[in-house]
Amino acid sequence: MQVLAKLLRPKTTVSAHCDLPCGVYDPAQARIEAESVKAIIEKYHANEDPVFRTRALIIKEQRSNLVKEHLWVLWTDYFKPPHFEKYPQLHQLFNEATKLAGAAGTKQSMDVKVAEDLLAKINEISEIFWETKQA
Repeated sequence: MQVLAKLLRPKTTVSAHCDLPCGVYDPAQARIEAESVKAIIEKYHANEDPVFRTRALIIKEQRSNLVKEHLWVLWTDYFKPPHFEKYPQLHQLFNEATKLAGAAGTKQSMDVKVAEDLLAKINEISEIFWETKQA
């Protein structure tokens, strides 16, 4: 039995601060969806066709949900306690960003400023993310 355990024991021990070796996480996914939300809001205001506007609202809500999902993955899977210690504002940034993508933000609002605020929060998160990748 010990011989079998010895044969099956890993030869190399590997560790990563995220679920998979880095490279699978990127705040660009959230940013792209948030840029789409902003563009949809702008196109909505530039078009009077009720069918177009209805489709724009549906797509905007879907994209807003995707922003939240991408942010949640970063918040819960990529960032770890050492990150939150070094960047104590991270929890607040993620909370504000996900709310800006949610029912109190771009899901409900047709205000371009709300979409711009969301993009600004994502950019702040992105700056911290890339700083952690340098470490």
